[in-house]
Amino acid sequence: MEELITVDDPAWPTLLEVIITSSEVITRMLPADARQGRRCLHRLQVSARSWLGAMALHSGGLLVDHGWVRVLGGSSGLPGMPDLLRASALPTIASAHPAPSRLIIAYDVLGGVFAIKGGVAPAGALPGKPGEVLYFAPDCLEWESLELSYENWLRWLLSGRLAGFYESFRWSGWQQETRTLALDQGVSFTPPLWSAEAQNDIDATDRHPVPLAELLGLHSEFSRRFGLPDPGLS
Repeated sequence: MEELITVDDPAWPTLLEVIITSSEVITRMLPADARQGRRCLHRLQVSARSWLGAMALHSGGLLVDHGWVRVLGGSSGLPGMPDLLRASALPTIASAHPAPSRLIIAYDVLGGVFAIKGGVAPAGALPGKPGEVLYFAPDCLEWESLELSYENWLRWLLSGRLAGFYESFRWSGWQQETRTLALDQGVSFTPPLWSAEAQNDIDATDRHPVPLAELLGLHSEFSRRFGLPDPGLS
Protein backbone atom coordinates (compact mmCIF):
# COMPACT_ATOMS: atom_id res chain seq x y z
CA MET A 1 0.00 0.00 0.00
CA GLU A 2 2.69 2.51 1.00
CA GLU A 3 4.66 1.83 -2.17
CA LEU A 4 1.61 2.80 -4.22
CA ILE A 5 0.84 5.91 -2.18
CA THR A 6 4.28 7.30 -1.29
CA VAL A 7 5.67 8.47 -4.63
CA ASP A 8 7.95 11.35 -5.57
CA ASP A 9 5.62 12.94 -8.11
CA PRO A 10 1.95 12.27 -7.21
CA ALA A 11 -0.55 13.15 -9.93
CA TRP A 12 -3.24 14.61 -7.66
CA PRO A 13 -1.88 18.21 -7.42
CA THR A 14 -1.71 18.47 -11.21
CA LEU A 15 -5.12 16.87 -11.68
CA LEU A 16 -6.65 19.13 -9.05
CA GLU A 17 -5.18 22.20 -10.75
CA VAL A 18 -6.65 21.14 -14.09
CA ILE A 19 -10.08 20.62 -12.53
CA ILE A 20 -10.10 23.91 -10.63
CA THR A 21 -8.30 26.34 -12.92
CA SER A 22 -8.17 24.89 -16.44
CA SER A 23 -11.46 23.06 -16.95
CA GLU A 24 -13.61 24.53 -19.72
CA VAL A 25 -16.77 22.84 -18.43
CA ILE A 26 -18.62 23.00 -15.12
CA THR A 27 -17.18 20.21 -12.97
CA ARG A 28 -18.24 19.18 -9.48
CA MET A 29 -15.89 17.17 -7.28
CA LEU A 30 -17.56 14.62 -5.01
CA PRO A 31 -16.29 13.91 -1.49
CA ALA A 32 -13.93 11.02 -0.95
CA ASP A 33 -13.54 8.48 1.83
CA ALA A 34 -9.84 8.02 2.62
CA ARG A 35 -10.12 4.39 3.74
CA GLN A 36 -12.13 3.33 0.69
CA GLY A 37 -9.74 5.24 -1.57
CA ARG A 38 -6.71 3.40 -0.22
CA ARG A 39 -8.51 0.06 -0.62
CA CYS A 40 -9.41 0.88 -4.23
CA LEU A 41 -5.86 1.96 -5.07
CA HIS A 42 -4.47 -1.28 -3.66
CA ARG A 43 -7.00 -3.43 -5.53
CA LEU A 44 -6.27 -1.72 -8.84
CA GLN A 45 -2.51 -1.97 -8.24
CA VAL A 46 -1.83 1.46 -9.72
CA SER A 47 0.26 4.10 -8.01
CA ALA A 48 -0.65 7.63 -6.97
CA ARG A 49 1.76 8.78 -9.68
CA SER A 50 -0.93 8.03 -12.31
CA TRP A 51 -4.13 10.00 -12.88
CA LEU A 52 -6.18 6.84 -12.36
CA GLY A 53 -4.41 6.27 -9.07
CA ALA A 54 -5.06 9.88 -8.05
CA MET A 55 -8.78 9.52 -8.76
CA ALA A 56 -8.90 6.23 -6.87
CA LEU A 57 -7.09 7.58 -3.82
CA HIS A 58 -8.39 11.13 -3.50
CA SER A 59 -11.75 11.44 -5.27
CA GLY A 60 -15.33 10.29 -4.82
CA GLY A 61 -15.91 11.09 -8.50
CA LEU A 62 -16.49 14.02 -10.83
CA LEU A 63 -19.71 15.33 -12.36
CA VAL A 64 -18.63 16.88 -15.66
CA ASP A 65 -20.64 19.36 -17.75
CA HIS A 66 -23.79 19.64 -15.61
CA GLY A 67 -23.41 15.96 -14.69
CA TRP A 68 -23.58 14.76 -18.30
CA VAL A 69 -20.55 12.52 -17.63
CA ARG A 70 -20.01 10.91 -14.21
CA VAL A 71 -16.36 10.05 -13.72
CA LEU A 72 -15.88 7.38 -11.05
CA GLY A 73 -13.49 7.70 -8.14
CA GLY A 74 -12.19 5.32 -5.53
CA SER A 75 -14.94 5.91 -2.99
CA SER A 76 -18.65 6.40 -3.38
CA GLY A 77 -19.18 9.97 -2.29
CA LEU A 78 -22.94 10.22 -2.79
CA PRO A 79 -25.87 7.78 -2.98
CA GLY A 80 -26.29 6.36 -6.48
CA MET A 81 -22.67 7.00 -7.46
CA PRO A 82 -20.66 3.74 -7.65
CA ASP A 83 -16.93 3.62 -7.11
CA LEU A 84 -14.42 2.09 -9.52
CA LEU A 85 -14.52 -1.32 -7.85
CA ARG A 86 -18.30 -1.66 -7.64
CA ALA A 87 -18.87 -0.46 -11.20
CA SER A 88 -16.79 -3.32 -12.57
CA ALA A 89 -17.87 -5.79 -9.85
CA LEU A 90 -14.29 -6.17 -8.61
CA PRO A 91 -13.56 -7.71 -5.22
CA THR A 92 -11.43 -5.70 -2.81
CA ILE A 93 -8.57 -8.24 -2.60
CA ALA A 94 -6.19 -7.93 -5.54
CA SER A 95 -4.04 -11.01 -5.10
CA ALA A 96 -6.88 -13.51 -5.33
CA HIS A 97 -8.30 -12.33 -8.65
CA PRO A 98 -6.98 -11.61 -12.17
CA ALA A 99 -7.09 -8.19 -13.78
CA PRO A 100 -10.42 -7.44 -15.50
CA SER A 101 -10.82 -7.36 -19.29
CA ARG A 102 -12.04 -3.78 -18.90
CA LEU A 103 -12.36 -1.31 -16.03
CA ILE A 104 -15.42 0.95 -16.10
CA ILE A 105 -14.35 4.54 -15.37
CA ALA A 106 -17.42 6.67 -16.23
CA TYR A 107 -21.02 6.76 -17.41
CA ASP A 108 -22.93 9.40 -19.33
CA VAL A 109 -26.63 10.26 -19.13
CA LEU A 110 -27.31 8.53 -22.46
CA GLY A 111 -26.29 5.17 -21.04
CA GLY A 112 -22.88 5.40 -22.68
CA VAL A 113 -20.01 3.78 -20.79
CA PHE A 114 -16.29 4.63 -20.69
CA ALA A 115 -13.83 1.89 -19.76
CA ILE A 116 -10.10 1.13 -19.86
CA LYS A 117 -9.25 -1.94 -21.88
CA GLY A 118 -7.40 -4.58 -19.87
CA GLY A 119 -4.83 -7.01 -21.14
CA VAL A 120 -6.70 -10.27 -20.60
CA ALA A 121 -9.65 -9.96 -23.00
CA PRO A 122 -9.86 -12.65 -25.70
CA ALA A 123 -8.53 -11.50 -29.07
CA GLY A 124 -11.11 -9.47 -30.89
CA ALA A 125 -13.49 -9.26 -27.92
CA LEU A 126 -12.90 -5.54 -27.47
CA PRO A 127 -11.39 -2.96 -29.84
CA GLY A 128 -8.24 -0.99 -29.20
CA LYS A 129 -5.05 -1.71 -27.29
CA PRO A 130 -4.64 -2.50 -23.59
CA GLY A 131 -4.65 0.72 -21.60
CA GLU A 132 -6.76 2.66 -24.10
CA VAL A 133 -10.08 4.19 -23.11
CA LEU A 134 -13.09 2.59 -24.81
CA TYR A 135 -16.60 3.99 -25.21
CA PHE A 136 -19.79 1.98 -25.47
CA ALA A 137 -21.85 4.13 -27.84
CA PRO A 138 -25.63 3.88 -27.39
CA ASP A 139 -26.22 5.12 -30.95
CA CYS A 140 -24.53 2.04 -32.46
CA LEU A 141 -24.60 -0.36 -29.46
CA GLU A 142 -20.92 -1.27 -29.76
CA TRP A 143 -17.63 -0.53 -28.05
CA GLU A 144 -15.18 1.74 -29.84
CA SER A 145 -11.65 2.82 -28.92
CA LEU A 146 -11.00 6.52 -28.32
CA GLU A 147 -7.25 5.84 -28.71
CA LEU A 148 -6.54 7.83 -25.54
CA SER A 149 -4.83 6.98 -22.28
CA TYR A 150 -6.77 7.63 -19.07
CA GLU A 151 -4.90 10.90 -18.41
CA ASN A 152 -5.45 12.20 -21.94
CA TRP A 153 -9.09 11.13 -21.83
CA LEU A 154 -9.68 13.04 -18.59
CA ARG A 155 -7.91 16.10 -19.99
CA TRP A 156 -10.14 15.82 -23.07
CA LEU A 157 -13.29 15.61 -20.92
CA LEU A 158 -12.35 18.78 -19.07
CA SER A 159 -11.15 20.69 -22.14
CA GLY A 160 -14.56 21.57 -23.60
CA ARG A 161 -14.21 19.24 -26.61
CA LEU A 162 -16.93 17.11 -25.04
CA ALA A 163 -19.54 19.28 -26.78
CA GLY A 164 -18.38 18.20 -30.23
CA PHE A 165 -18.35 14.53 -29.27
CA TYR A 166 -22.03 14.69 -28.19
CA GLU A 167 -23.23 17.36 -30.61
CA SER A 168 -25.84 15.17 -32.34
CA PHE A 169 -27.34 13.96 -29.07
CA ARG A 170 -27.87 17.14 -27.11
CA TRP A 171 -31.36 18.53 -27.23
CA SER A 172 -32.70 21.97 -26.40
CA GLY A 173 -32.71 22.34 -22.62
CA TRP A 174 -30.44 19.37 -21.94
CA GLN A 175 -28.58 21.23 -19.19
CA GLN A 176 -31.64 21.60 -16.99
CA GLU A 177 -32.86 18.04 -17.58
CA THR A 178 -29.41 16.65 -16.85
CA ARG A 179 -28.97 18.62 -13.63
CA THR A 180 -32.22 17.23 -12.21
CA LEU A 181 -31.27 13.56 -12.72
CA ALA A 182 -30.31 11.43 -9.74
CA LEU A 183 -26.82 9.95 -9.93
CA ASP A 184 -28.24 6.50 -10.64
CA GLN A 185 -30.46 7.74 -13.49
CA GLY A 186 -30.02 8.18 -17.22
CA VAL A 187 -32.24 9.40 -20.05
CA SER A 188 -34.38 7.02 -22.09
CA PHE A 189 -35.31 8.10 -25.64
CA THR A 190 -38.26 7.16 -27.80
CA PRO A 191 -37.38 6.45 -30.59
CA PRO A 192 -34.05 5.11 -29.23
CA LEU A 193 -30.72 6.74 -30.04
CA TRP A 194 -29.76 4.04 -32.53
CA SER A 195 -32.81 4.81 -34.68
CA ALA A 196 -32.67 7.01 -37.79
CA GLU A 197 -35.44 9.19 -36.33
CA ALA A 198 -33.45 10.08 -33.21
CA GLN A 199 -30.24 10.65 -35.15
CA ASN A 200 -32.00 12.96 -37.60
CA ASP A 201 -33.81 15.06 -34.97
CA ILE A 202 -32.95 14.56 -31.31
CA ASP A 203 -35.37 17.31 -30.26
CA ALA A 204 -38.30 15.34 -31.69
CA THR A 205 -37.73 12.39 -29.34
CA ASP A 206 -39.66 11.74 -26.15
CA ARG A 207 -37.35 11.60 -23.13
CA HIS A 208 -37.78 10.51 -19.55
CA PRO A 209 -35.45 9.56 -16.69
CA VAL A 210 -34.95 5.87 -15.90
CA PRO A 211 -32.57 3.95 -13.62
CA LEU A 212 -29.19 3.76 -15.29
CA ALA A 213 -29.05 0.00 -14.66
CA GLU A 214 -32.29 -0.40 -16.61
CA LEU A 215 -30.92 1.68 -19.48
CA LEU A 216 -27.73 -0.39 -19.67
CA GLY A 217 -29.80 -3.56 -19.61
CA LEU A 218 -31.82 -2.32 -22.59
CA HIS A 219 -28.63 -1.58 -24.51
CA SER A 220 -27.41 -5.13 -23.87
CA GLU A 221 -30.76 -6.60 -24.87
CA PHE A 222 -30.89 -4.72 -28.17
CA SER A 223 -27.24 -5.60 -28.90
CA ARG A 224 -28.10 -9.29 -28.63
CA ARG A 225 -31.33 -8.86 -30.57
CA PHE A 226 -29.44 -7.28 -33.47
CA GLY A 227 -26.76 -9.97 -33.44
CA LEU A 228 -24.07 -7.63 -32.09
CA PRO A 229 -21.46 -8.73 -29.55
CA ASP A 230 -22.70 -8.74 -25.96
CA PRO A 231 -21.29 -5.51 -24.49
CA GLY A 232 -21.19 -6.99 -20.98
CA LEU A 233 -23.19 -4.19 -19.38
CA SER A 234 -25.75 -6.29 -17.53
